[in-house]
This record gives sequence, C-alpha cells and structure tokens, in this order.
Amino acid sequence: MQVISIISTKGGVGKTTTTANLGGFMADAGLRVLLLDLDIQPTLSSYFALNSRAPNGIYELLTFNEGNIARLASRTVIEGLDVVLSNDTSGLNTLLLHAPDGRLRLRNLLPVFQPHYDLLLIDTQGARSVLLEMAVLVSDLALSPVTPEILAARELRRGTLQLIEEIAPYRHLGIPPPPLHLLLNRVPSVSANARLIQQTLRQIFHDRADVRVLRTEVPAIEAFPRAATQGLPVHRVEHRRPSGRVAPAALEIVRALASELFPPWRETFAQVSGKPDGRVPHAQHP
Repeated sequence: MQVISIISTKGGVGKTTTTANLGGFMADAGLRVLLLDLDIQPTLSSYFALNSRAPNGIYELLTFNEGNIARLASRTVIEGLDVVLSNDTSGLNTLLLHAPDGRLRLRNLLPVFQPHYDLLLIDTQGARSVLLEMAVLVSDLALSPVTPEILAARELRRGTLQLIEEIAPYRHLGIPPPPLHLLLNRVPSVSANARLIQQTLRQIFHDRADVRVLRTEVPAIEAFPRAATQGLPVHRVEHRRPSGRVAPAALEIVRALASELFPPWRETFAQVSGKPDGRVPHAQHP
C-alpha cells in the first residue's frame, strides 16, 4: 500500500481538491483507494456523496485505535473509493501532543488498512500541527500544492520545508522524512509574475534530491470548481479539451499527475476514459 500525504502549512492552496481528484482518478483506474480526512475543516468528508456511512471516523481511529474497517471506512459513490470521515477532530492535536506515541500513532495503525487498499491519500489542515506531522511521518511521499504567488512561495519555505527539516531526527528511529513533491496549482494562462515564480521555484530546488518540482502543472480552469459543485472527480466532468482553450482537458491533467507520481501504473492510467462507465478493472500493485 502506498501512502501519500497532501500537505501545506498554508490554507487555500488546493489540498482537498488535489486529494479528491487524485483519489477519484486512481479509483477509476481500478485501484482500491482510501481517503483520510485529517483536516479540522472537513471539506473532503463532504466532497463525494456516500453510498454507506460508517459509524466511526478519524476520532475513533486515533483516540480508541479502532481497527474495524467496516466501522471506519465510508463508501463513496465512486466505486473503489472509501473515506474515513473527519469527525470531532478539535481535540485530537492536544491528545496526540501528550500521548507517548502521538506523532507515530497513525504509523502504528497502518496494518489495519494494508490488506484492504492499494493507496492511502491523507488530506491535512493548512497549519502546522501534530496531526500534520503525524501524516507526514506515515507517508511514502508528501505532495504539496503551491499556487504561483509570492505569499505561497514564502510560506512554502517558512512552513512546509521547515516542517520536513524539523522531523528529520526521526531518522534515528528508522523513519526518514518522505520526499517532497511540489505541484504548481491554479496556474493562470497569462501572468508574467506567476511564470517568474514558477521558474524561481524550479531553479531553487533543481539540485535537491529530497524536493522535486513536478513537471505536471494544474492550470486555473473552470472544470475543477465545477466538478466540486457536482461532487465528481474532475476527469469525469471534463474528459475532452474545450475548443479554443490552450490548457489540456482535466482528464489529461490528472492522468499526467498520477503518472508522474506512480510510473508503474502509467499503462493502467492510460485506459481511464473519464466516462462514468469507464472504470478500469482492478490494477496490479507495482
């Protein structure tokens, strides 16, 4: 099972949108996907309609070490896509801060999910917290959306990168920080300032092995908010590029992102059509 946390210490950069659309695409590619909503503002929990709602959620998972998947995982209307809902998470940071296994609790609970899912995607809150550190420490990879604006670039250095550096001592416990992938998000089609920030970020991290700026960029297109309104993955809402637009179709954007993050599944991703009945049969784990 692959574990990816979508992180940023700055709110409003598109973490939940990225998590939902990546999860929906991967499920349509035939993978068994679980979303964990660790945000105290649980937008991801209400992104997709549910076919069945589990009685428990993140609170029971982290407070009582609930290990019954049937009581934790709610089934969304997207086949193959489940979610552990955020419920009453306001006191979890304090609980984990004082618990002996606080920042490692989710890591210790990982065996609960491994037999059931190919991919675990963790949505996090836009602020430094024990919950955020816990999510990073359980991850194989951390994905951070960055909007091409100066405040977001400054917060990346001051917040997200500092977080990764400060959990580095966990290496002594055999838990190295995950590599950090930066996703340029909501990129305007015409903006000299945005292009300058993009170029600067790529130059800064060009020689760093632990931080990578992805080739894939997510343009500021209307399909993403429209998909959120409909409660659907964006690749189902726009699988063809509208005439007259330079930016590729949303299907191609999410496919490119998934392929860059998970190259072994590239051929499977190529089979996703974006249509409601276009789900690929169960994918083989790489």
